Amino acid sequence: MMKNSMMVSVLDDYGLLVHHDPPKGYSYEQVQFKCDVIAIWLLCHRRFDYNHGAPTRTIWGFYNTKTKRYHAPVNSKTIGKEVRIEDTTPYTSMPLNLNPLMQCFMCPN
Repeated sequence: MMKNSMMVSVLDDYGLLVHHDPPKGYSYEQVQFKCDVIAIWLLCHRRFDYNHGAPTRTIWGFYNTKTKRYHAPVNSKTIGKEVRIEDTTPYTSMPLNLNPLMQCFMCPN
């Protein structure tokens, strides 16, 4: 189990590309999921009483070390469709389903 608080994809040993900085108060954790797949988890470091102050985790996505491709999660145990790293956000690799008006507000320009 490896922890990384700098980028979502810093694990050069696996051939991951450096792309996202974690949001403030969050970090990423990469865990071997299968022999050729890494699960990337987003950890929130806010303290909650229900888990005795431990970080809460949500699945960010999966990375296939053999094909060098990212995949969105269906859930934490199921790998979904392939995604381009450019289409992901620091919070999730799941593609956003935005209508044209919402895209105008999300546009970085």
